[in-house]
Amino acid sequence: MDCHEAERLVDAYVDGELGPAETAALQEHLVACAECSRRLMDRELLGRTLRAAPYYVAPARLRAAVRGARKRSWFTPSLLAWAATVTLAVSLGGAMVVRTARSRSTVESTASIADQVVGGHVRALMADHLFDVRSTDRHTVKPWFLGKLDFSPPVEDLSSIGFPLLGGRLDHVAGQPVAALVYQRRLHPINMFIWPAGDRTAASDSRSIRGFQVRHWIRHGMSFWAVSDLNDAEFGEFVRALQR
Repeated sequence: MDCHEAERLVDAYVDGELGPAETAALQEHLVACAECSRRLMDRELLGRTLRAAPYYVAPARLRAAVRGARKRSWFTPSLLAWAATVTLAVSLGGAMVVRTARSRSTVESTASIADQVVGGHVRALMADHLFDVRSTDRHTVKPWFLGKLDFSPPVEDLSSIGFPLLGGRLDHVAGQPVAALVYQRRLHPINMFIWPAGDRTAASDSRSIRGFQVRHWIRHGMSFWAVSDLNDAEFGEFVRALQR
């Protein structure tokens, strides 16, 4: 199943209208395709939001007009105009509810992931477990992840600008396995968490949590989260080097 066919079936899938064969094929595709998985989450969020939206009872004037129209068997122009106005108002209100809910979900998800990557950074430092593979050679670190993850993380050598690669390890963020690369600036370790960009976070983010600097960006379909106690200027230099 390709993305075009998956997009055609996703609404029926959410409504439980697909047969067993189509359901199985679509689920298999969703496991391998982050874009279609994100499209499914959007549909599910829209459904939950609409179900949670307040129900507005039609005003007495409109109900009386509708009853009168049934007796006359014809809608008057004024009634049609009133009904169109009500429909438009409800549609605009529903769209606003969806946009607000989606924005709130993105903010909350971004904050949650940021807190988790800081937690992963701190745990690695406290347990003295920064590395599963220790090497300054990216050609050693990158192949180490083969067979351990279902994606290949990009590994850059930044030693020429003062951020040498020290190694990498497997870690977990938001319940999924991720690659963690470790760089260093003098005595300050930098953890770089990488995984396919399928989470519902902002495209970029910058914040400070418990004294740690956190930067997030998405590039080439991958989600990057960098964490360190390095000062803002030097940390910014590191991030810009990876974003180029």
